[in-house]
Amino acid sequence: MPRVSRKLRKWTAAILDLPQDVALDLPRVTMIGGIQLTVENHRGVIHFSPESLRLAMERGEMEVSGEGLVIRNIGAEEVFVEGRILGVTLHPKGKPAG
Repeated sequence: MPRVSRKLRKWTAAILDLPQDVALDLPRVTMIGGIQLTVENHRGVIHFSPESLRLAMERGEMEVSGEGLVIRNIGAEEVFVEGRILGVTLHPKGKPAG
């Protein structure tokens, strides 16, 4: 995203009191007790196994590590995962995951 456009979106979010994740297309991650995880604003599943989930993001990738991971629900911009969640790591563009 061009720098001017990003600044304009940030300014608009501040003026209109909008959450920055909505205005700037940032991921929103909600975890409940290390057993449920919801990720909004993803760009697709890159890899999935019972130990790992990698999601494409606007500016890189997100990796979820765990045990017994199961995708319970997946939509165009939201994924809901259950299992024993051990970690969540962001990998910016240009820096490969794992």
